[in-house]
Amino acid sequence: MSEHGSVEDARPGRIDAVEVRHPWRWVALAVIAVLVAMLAHLLVTSPAFDWAFTLEVMNQTAVIRGLLLGTLLMTVLAMVVAVVVGVLLAIARLSDNPLLSGAAWVYTWFFRSIPRYVLLFLTGTLGALFADGLSLGVPFDFLLTDALGTPELRFFSVDQATVYAWLGGYAGGVLALGLSEAAYMAEIARAGLLSVDRGQHEAAAALGMTRRQVMRRVVLPQAMRVIVPPTGNEVIAMVKDTSLLSALPVTVELFYQVTLISGRTYQVLPALASAVIYYLVLTSVLMVGQHFLERRFGRGFGGGPAARPAAAGVAVGPGAQK
Repeated sequence: MSEHGSVEDARPGRIDAVEVRHPWRWVALAVIAVLVAMLAHLLVTSPAFDWAFTLEVMNQTAVIRGLLLGTLLMTVLAMVVAVVVGVLLAIARLSDNPLLSGAAWVYTWFFRSIPRYVLLFLTGTLGALFADGLSLGVPFDFLLTDALGTPELRFFSVDQATVYAWLGGYAGGVLALGLSEAAYMAEIARAGLLSVDRGQHEAAAALGMTRRQVMRRVVLPQAMRVIVPPTGNEVIAMVKDTSLLSALPVTVELFYQVTLISGRTYQVLPALASAVIYYLVLTSVLMVGQHFLERRFGRGFGGGPAARPAAAGVAVGPGAQK
């Protein structure tokens, strides 16, 4: 009894825990609620917003065409160019060949240094470099022509008017945005490839896998966990950067068409509100898609949804009952 009593006395008494109060959370919530209510009141009652006219602008054929061709299609085409060129640049940066690695670094340095609006404007003026048109073939072949009388070694030629039309139009926008984005995609892809431990390359090679199999079955599935989130951010940024196409100019574009309507009707805010709504919808859909892609490629890694049940099992497992 005495032994039992001494053990009972050694145990701590009952702890009456008091929940920590967070009064400032309620203050912050009240402030946010008031600000949201003020904003809603402004949007609904202000005479500067004509929501009927906004819906009318959103249903204009030119605006919808600009949304589909100038925003959505331009984003898809530019990102395809960016991903293809970016992956090649990433592989070149990781190459043991100093010439390839240095050329890839110069490319990323150049295109990351120039603002996209300036690059688009510059692309539209590059036709001045080709006064005699654009030709692909052997450089300085005129020396052979003058000396030996050989014909000009040209495999493909385009006149200056066509070059101006390409670089100053839709194709120029795809090229400028795609090549600019490729510099960022190269760094994203390189970071993803470097995130996979080198030992896994060696282990897969020891099992008899070829380099292509190692890349496809071992490296890329793990690298995608690092590549997907910033790539999703770049796609969303590209949707918004299509509004810069007026620098070329490309007239088949959402923001350009909205500004034309606002300048013609002198209803600036309602017209711009239509573009804002379209951009909000597009980015919201892309963010949802990015969320599910991140969940898919994050399975099996710590902190993801797949890891939570295991963590909960540890907390309530048999060891926790002792």
